[in-house]
Amino acid sequence: MTIPLLETDRLLLRGHYPADLAVSVAMWQAPQFYQYLAPAPLSEEEIWTKMLRHMGFWHLCGYGFWALEEKSTGEFIGVVGFGAGQRAITPSLKGYPEIGWVLAAHTHGRGYATEAAQAALAWADAHLPEPRTVCLIDAANAPSLRLAAKCGYHEFGRTDYHGVPVVVLERFAAK
Repeated sequence: MTIPLLETDRLLLRGHYPADLAVSVAMWQAPQFYQYLAPAPLSEEEIWTKMLRHMGFWHLCGYGFWALEEKSTGEFIGVVGFGAGQRAITPSLKGYPEIGWVLAAHTHGRGYATEAAQAALAWADAHLPEPRTVCLIDAANAPSLRLAAKCGYHEFGRTDYHGVPVVVLERFAAK
């Protein structure tokens, strides 16, 4: 499957390029980037595997993650899209596209996450047969919880994931 190219006023949502690896590794070294995602920075090998997984979702599921490129600079600044985590949690998210977003710390506060998530959701609303998408957010991650609410997500559960309290949210597209 070809990864669709999406464009917003300030961003390109595209497939990953090998050159994204170095920038992505640098992002994962910043505590303000990974603080709600992992207990420690990820290695280059882990980031490469993550990039491959992002690309693989498109082929296995018909949806996946886009690399975010700032149009004005051409810089890779993060990721947005949908996965299928097969997480062993209750309530279960299995069978539903799970949205996620991560952006470089230096871009926070510019509205890029909102712009990217809204573009991804517009694509999902137009292309996914299932109107329900879900997400899982660290309960302490107030900025991501605000973004999820802004995008129409509502809490339907709480659980622990790898020992971290998380909020489980859902959104239904108007079909």
